[in-house]
Amino acid sequence: MPLHAPAILVLEDGRTFTGEAYGAPGETFGEAVFNTGMTGYQETLTDPSYHRQVVVMTAPHIGNTGINDEDQESGRIWVAGYVVRDPARRPSSWRSRRTLDDELRDQGVVGISGIDTRALTRHLRERGAMRVGISSVETDPAALLERVRQADAMAGTELSSEVSTQEAYVVPAHGERRFTVAALDLGIKTMTPHRMAERGIEVHVLPATATLDDVLAVRPDGLFYSNGPGDPAATTHQVEVLQGALAQELPYFGICFGNQLFGRALGFGTYKLTYGHRGINQPVMDRTTGRVEVTAHNHGFAVDAPLEGVTSTPYGEATVSHVCLNDDVVEGLELRVPTGSTTEPGRLKAFSVQYHPEAAAGPHDAAYLFDRFAELMSERRDPRNPTTESEA
Repeated sequence: MPLHAPAILVLEDGRTFTGEAYGAPGETFGEAVFNTGMTGYQETLTDPSYHRQVVVMTAPHIGNTGINDEDQESGRIWVAGYVVRDPARRPSSWRSRRTLDDELRDQGVVGISGIDTRALTRHLRERGAMRVGISSVETDPAALLERVRQADAMAGTELSSEVSTQEAYVVPAHGERRFTVAALDLGIKTMTPHRMAERGIEVHVLPATATLDDVLAVRPDGLFYSNGPGDPAATTHQVEVLQGALAQELPYFGICFGNQLFGRALGFGTYKLTYGHRGINQPVMDRTTGRVEVTAHNHGFAVDAPLEGVTSTPYGEATVSHVCLNDDVVEGLELRVPTGSTTEPGRLKAFSVQYHPEAAAGPHDAAYLFDRFAELMSERRDPRNPTTESEA
């Protein structure tokens, strides 16, 4: 195929854009979403949460730092397709090992460049995320549109099992081991267990199919649920595992998909956002402290929980702890011992956030959440586990 071969992008409502092939030649389908980050494209591409999604970059110039061997968030690129306006002709970074175009081509990721990504993003903001097709082999938009409309929609789809590890593995603590955590891999990013390891946490990463018995076999001080793709309403097994862990008073921390599953475990519903939050510049307020954080997001679903008041659940009292300042979407949940309890009323039992505190890519404002998890485990260390901080 000649360099800069023509390509087309067709949305399921028929809107069509023409441009040039970028990355691998061929054809691809997925859900069209946009990412507002001006940097961090390598981490975005390798984030398993983007499985089956065609990512539109709103920043006009992409690829200028190339691809390196250190910033991958998983072992491969997960996006279904990639859309950029002005790709860099050559990378300019001492860390670069190859071009973004070459990496996309080598991993078979079909993309398109040279289109008006601003117009495409405005269309998705007005009409919502939708199915899309990109092709450098099809010249008839009507023919491609027919195949787009036959593709699977994101709503109602369970995807965590497609991106999860198949075998359990351990990320050792850095230095002295203070705690042990069982982490369900629903699409976990490499940096997440690394952030816990920095705090003396030994992380046992388990497949998405792990049972409660598998979790307890680790003899954990806490349970962690990662980010991941798909519709939380279609993901039931992990909700049941989490409910069993909460019933046993196991401290819990969840991020992104783990926030949505936590919400469902507590009895809340979830719903699909019109176009979602994807980027590294989303303002969120931690209502427990009043602090506003700039945070990294990648989610198309959200928890349907009341922003005010307390909700009684079989596991304690739930409240919304974090909220997005752009649109009031629930960005975090807390579970506490009921205030009327005769034992430790108001004590924090579990919590979650809808964003990515591991900061890969993104700001470091939310790094304190890993410390909050360590504090929670320190307060509620499992008495069945003979290991103490001094013995670790």
